[in-house]
Amino acid sequence: MKLTRRSFLQKTALATGALTLGGCATHRPAQRVFGANGDIRVAVVGFHGRGTDHISGLSKVPGVRLVALCDVDKHVLGNGVDAAKSRGENVEGYTDIRKLLEKKDVDVISIATPNHWHALGAIWAMQAGKDVYLEKPVSHNVWEGRQIINAARKYNRICQTGTQSRSSHGIKEAVEYVQKGNLGKILVARGLCYKPRPSIGKNGAQKVPDYIDYDLWSGPAPLSAPHWHHQKFGAVHYDWHWFWNYGCGDLGNQGIHQMDIARWFLGEQHLSPRVWAVGGRLGYEDDAETPNTLTVFHDYEKAPLIFEVRGLPESATSHHMPKYMGDSVGASIECEGGRVQVPDYTKAFVFDKAGKQIQEFKGTSSHYDNFIKAVRSRKVSDLHADISEGHISSSLCHTANISYRLGNAAAPEEIRERIKGDRDAVNTFNRMAEHLGENKVDLNKTKATLGRFLKMDVAQEKFIDSSDADSMLKREYRKPFVVPQHV
Repeated sequence: MKLTRRSFLQKTALATGALTLGGCATHRPAQRVFGANGDIRVAVVGFHGRGTDHISGLSKVPGVRLVALCDVDKHVLGNGVDAAKSRGENVEGYTDIRKLLEKKDVDVISIATPNHWHALGAIWAMQAGKDVYLEKPVSHNVWEGRQIINAARKYNRICQTGTQSRSSHGIKEAVEYVQKGNLGKILVARGLCYKPRPSIGKNGAQKVPDYIDYDLWSGPAPLSAPHWHHQKFGAVHYDWHWFWNYGCGDLGNQGIHQMDIARWFLGEQHLSPRVWAVGGRLGYEDDAETPNTLTVFHDYEKAPLIFEVRGLPESATSHHMPKYMGDSVGASIECEGGRVQVPDYTKAFVFDKAGKQIQEFKGTSSHYDNFIKAVRSRKVSDLHADISEGHISSSLCHTANISYRLGNAAAPEEIRERIKGDRDAVNTFNRMAEHLGENKVDLNKTKATLGRFLKMDVAQEKFIDSSDADSMLKREYRKPFVVPQHV
């Protein structure tokens, strides 16, 4: 089947937001067969931040050609197209992803938009016959992630998650080392995200600059005025991370990488059967919504996965971030016979119980190159980070955020009493409270939020006996930007 502009538009239901190319499992988009030397033509959607790395990384892969760029910011789009043309690349610019997807000579869509656009952009692209490289977190909620997987399988598409640590053979070897029992049983798999997140201020509703198509930017989310400073629209495009309509806080922003690494060591391939979180947006008051301090407990049977988010510095008089076992951002796999420290996306260090380093694993390869190899082979098994892996790790962030959002303010002793039955939970909370105290936050006066303790049916990816938590597994979508359901 040739995908012409006319046939595409005839099969597009914009009124309901579902770009449906072939509505049944037996009617799929045309598939281009890639030879060993045939060019793979790529378009990057959203490239003011992570998208610039997509452009750079994909352009270094032999046989890849950048043919289009898409961004709702006309300044960003114009500068990107001009830069590409100055490099000798014949690139077209698009504001609307729907127009881009009509383009026949695009094989791959690389998506680095804000989180609330990830699922819709990926599914629309796969329905249009494109393979997808999708930034982390892959979804804005749990339901969306499952729909992306189903769409990828239905349309026989290759969909890689942007968790580049999965392409590190050093970390992979460390995972295998632990899973072979060299350090005994895992006691706790811990992820860390200690990154400076200062106040964004109290700005109130802001007017959007006319060079940004804010209707398109909002997409599936409600069309409401932004509450981050308007100058930042053209400068950093970043503070949307701290609002629930668009982002997932630092847990889903930076923390998704370390969450994924911790889960990789545990070898878990499903959501945790029980989760809770405790924290808050503490140390200042501003317009943002997501917590700058958060402890998450995922109660896996093998060992708990504990995640820590801290956005405040070491103390009120310091500009440095706190550290745990020497790292501010990383993963620490604590075992009976020692621990493994993963400080970045490329290496891991092994220590014995006395703290002496006994092993080092390091080295990585291009995550983009791995994706392109799978695009050519058409084998999902060739991917280092298939969409199914991205869905699980992203959803661990979402379920923890749901616990937090359904929680209530609680005094420190009440929190300690409630969590005392969970391994290392009280110790982790005590360190969090001490850190807040160093930043002049007294939890007896400014109480943290103790999230709801939630149990999950991991097979159905639904909570048990918690209808209000279930309602947060999916969102209401603004027409015509409705994420289509795939089964």
